[in-house]
Amino acid sequence: MAALNLVNGRQSLVPFPASTMLFPRPPSSPLSNYSFATSSGFLSRTLALFSPGILVCRNSSSRGARGNQSRIRSASVQRVTDELVEDESKDSLVSGDSIRQRFLDFYASRGHKIIPSASLVPDDPTVLLTIAGMLPFKPIFLGKIPRQVPRATTAQRCIRTNDIENVGRTARHHTFFEMLGNFSFGDYFKKEAIQWSWELSTKEFGLPSERLWISVYEDDDEAFEIWHNEVGVPVEHIKRMGEEDNFWMSGATGPCGPCSEIYYDFHPERGTADVDLGDDTRFIEFYNLVFMEYNKKDDGTLEPLKQKNIDTGLGLERMARILQKVPNNYETDLIYPIVEKASALANISYPLADEQTKLKLKVVGDHLRAIVYLVSDGVLPSNIGRGYVVRRLIRRVVRAGRSLGIKGVEGAFLPIIAEKVIELSTHIDSDVKIKAPRILEELKKEELNFVQTLERGETLLEKMLADALSNAEKSGTVPCLSGKEAFLLYDTFGFPVELTTEIAEEQGVTVDMNGFDIEMENQRRLSRAAHNVVKLAVEDGADLMDNINETEFVGYDTLSTQAVVESLMVNGSPVIQVSEGNDVEVLLNRTPFYAESGGQIGDHGFLYVTGGEKQQTAVVEIKDVQKSLGDIFVHKGTIKEGVLEVGREVKAAVDAKLRQRAKVHHTATHLLQSALKKLISQEISQAGSLVAFDRLRFDFNYGHALTDTQLEEIERLINDWIEASTFLKTEVMPLKDAKEAGAIAMFGEKYGEQVRVVEVPGVSMELCGGTHVSNTSEIRVFKIISEQGIASGVRRIEAVAGEAFIEYINVRESQMKNLCSMLKVKAEEVTTRVEKLVDELRMSRNEVANLCTKAAVYKALMIANKAFEVGTSQKIRVLVESLDDVDADSLKVAAEHLTETLQDPAAVILGSCPDEGKVSLVAAFTPAVVDLGVQAGKFIGPIAKMCGGGGGGKPNFAQAGGRRPENLPSALEKAREDIVSILSEKAS
Repeated sequence: MAALNLVNGRQSLVPFPASTMLFPRPPSSPLSNYSFATSSGFLSRTLALFSPGILVCRNSSSRGARGNQSRIRSASVQRVTDELVEDESKDSLVSGDSIRQRFLDFYASRGHKIIPSASLVPDDPTVLLTIAGMLPFKPIFLGKIPRQVPRATTAQRCIRTNDIENVGRTARHHTFFEMLGNFSFGDYFKKEAIQWSWELSTKEFGLPSERLWISVYEDDDEAFEIWHNEVGVPVEHIKRMGEEDNFWMSGATGPCGPCSEIYYDFHPERGTADVDLGDDTRFIEFYNLVFMEYNKKDDGTLEPLKQKNIDTGLGLERMARILQKVPNNYETDLIYPIVEKASALANISYPLADEQTKLKLKVVGDHLRAIVYLVSDGVLPSNIGRGYVVRRLIRRVVRAGRSLGIKGVEGAFLPIIAEKVIELSTHIDSDVKIKAPRILEELKKEELNFVQTLERGETLLEKMLADALSNAEKSGTVPCLSGKEAFLLYDTFGFPVELTTEIAEEQGVTVDMNGFDIEMENQRRLSRAAHNVVKLAVEDGADLMDNINETEFVGYDTLSTQAVVESLMVNGSPVIQVSEGNDVEVLLNRTPFYAESGGQIGDHGFLYVTGGEKQQTAVVEIKDVQKSLGDIFVHKGTIKEGVLEVGREVKAAVDAKLRQRAKVHHTATHLLQSALKKLISQEISQAGSLVAFDRLRFDFNYGHALTDTQLEEIERLINDWIEASTFLKTEVMPLKDAKEAGAIAMFGEKYGEQVRVVEVPGVSMELCGGTHVSNTSEIRVFKIISEQGIASGVRRIEAVAGEAFIEYINVRESQMKNLCSMLKVKAEEVTTRVEKLVDELRMSRNEVANLCTKAAVYKALMIANKAFEVGTSQKIRVLVESLDDVDADSLKVAAEHLTETLQDPAAVILGSCPDEGKVSLVAAFTPAVVDLGVQAGKFIGPIAKMCGGGGGGKPNFAQAGGRRPENLPSALEKAREDIVSILSEKAS
């Protein structure tokens, strides 16, 4: 046996007799400090020794029954053998960070370019988030942009939420995961992909070949032969599988092909007979090789692709589980430290916890990784799109944590656990630590807001249960909460259905779980359909790429140039020529026109065609320029004169005045971001922008509205920078050098290895491909025209500068002159005059309201004699009438006056049509009527629905509205029948 001793402050394994086996308390758990564990040789030795076996962790702090417990995973113990004691230099090779680097290095040594992970926010409108390692390369696979390298390898951050309910329940499901991949763009194919994947698995990672199984597509004899004859995998370890499992398709049409997968066998002792590779208790698929060799056409037939590609994915978390010899992905060093942090806050020993508790801890560990990286990439909680994904994940973590008893600091625990995620982020995304303060602030704010929502949900649940009990009593049935109600609590208020069921059962109410499951499945189906497919399609653009080269942009240096028309498009279809009056898209070999990107809109201008006596002339007005198919510039405009043909030479000329406006606003945007960071917070980062000819717009992450004083300070600082007349510097340099120099990356932009850096010395430095002034004095003046919130934690500033500022001032001066003329006062007296008019208007409205109220009361007195009595044991006065065009407030006063006039017991129901297409309803019941169990709030709702509306209120008084005045008579008649029926029964 072996015990854990401290040697020079570090852990080591020292043999000793079994009878004296002790577990001295180590300074930290083996999975909470991996840099220590791997460097000392502790991790891989312990994992190899105790699998299944004992993992020794620090004792929990002694608090209650959960504290002071040794963290032992299993009671089985194996004796240390010589073969398990390996060279310490190999111990660190099983860490998640090491596995990632070894994969990348393996393929880099085989000619692959290491490409950094793309953002979780994809540059692809067909998906919300980056859900696959191949997604950043989709345009290359489609042939839309040329390949930059023939081979690439990546460690891509990914998010998937379609199977969110399986997180923590299975050993392998995650929302956030890293997909290690190697890609070939028309270079190598099946043979190399298969051989290298086997070499990586068996030699680099040292997996025993007898534990590996292979799946191939049932008709892919080529792959089968390579695996068997060239790699040497036994036939009994190769399984042919059908289209559903082993034929990859991007969608109904588009690139597709067979795939082959490598599985690890945890239980080879079960033999090779009747093997099911889908058995999660025995196998885990860790490497998928897609052989993209066909294009599926609309009729379902397959045609060979011009360029055959390789797309592979190896799940980092899965490989870590295998190499670290732990029972599931959550107990690897990639996630377990986060689980441990949550366990410590809950004062729980994870190894000794029950399965339900472990499930919740796993949810916390998994979801917080997704949350932190999403927020870091600029996705903030909201109720739509990507923001809703973050919000939903946060709510699930908060629910799980609260049920575990985690309290946190100042009511929030997410930031405390998120610190561990950030600590582990170094080799995943180095920007996370830079953005840490903003991430933690956002998590705290969202958690505290959700706790309030959760409490409102508890109130709603109480009402639902009361209604269920009341309805059951009336109908003589068993009280039951509907599936829709349970799902509403789950989806909107974050209530786990288990909690809803538990609370309901305490009050004798069942929950319709079948109905809940139906609602849940509907949501899952919509989620899968909307978010979890990478759509590829071979379009006309792929053929166009064969004939059109990338556009040469010369617009930094000149505003006009000679160019050749390489292609013309009308309504998306290629044409040879376009005549006067038609809209057209023009592709040139070179252009001075800036294409919309980085928030800056495209240039405007003209294309001119001139020739000899027999050649036609043409003029094309360009109103927009966009990038398409990579760096091909699409000039969108209208033929103003003549005919434009493919192959003709044109003079391309940018509108210099509009370009100058764009340059002014773009540089001013850089100054604005620097001013915000300097005066408000260094944590502010861009969340979007617009650089237009007439204004600039800058969205940024910040949780509070800026004060007038702050806005004035920002304006003053920017105008000081403008007045300083500083020359700008632009330089193209490697991306790494730019970041090291402190250059700021713009939100949502994708950068290559070489980047353009725009610097206002001493003020700002940003990665930017936009156009800018040469000296800040060209901006002339800067003015903020608005500041507002556009989403949770996101503010927006709109401003004008240069010529746009002059226009802005001129418009407002004209408006002021008109006001002065209308009010017959001087400019400086306008405010006083308007205030006086507002006061007079307020007084007039109050007088009108008082008159309307008096009129309503008078009408009420006129109809009071129409009341009739209902009931035998108790006489209840009832009045149901229409008051024509009385407004809602006056209708309320009339109802209150009538209940006082008729005296208790009385029930008054009134309706009116105050405006066209509008209905007002009111129900007022005296205390004696309410005591009979008749509630105004519940009564008025169904009546309002007949008028196309709704409403409710208190038991004694309720108001409602509608949009169908024509239904008011029938609605009041129904109200009369219902109230008579109810009160006759109650008062009989």
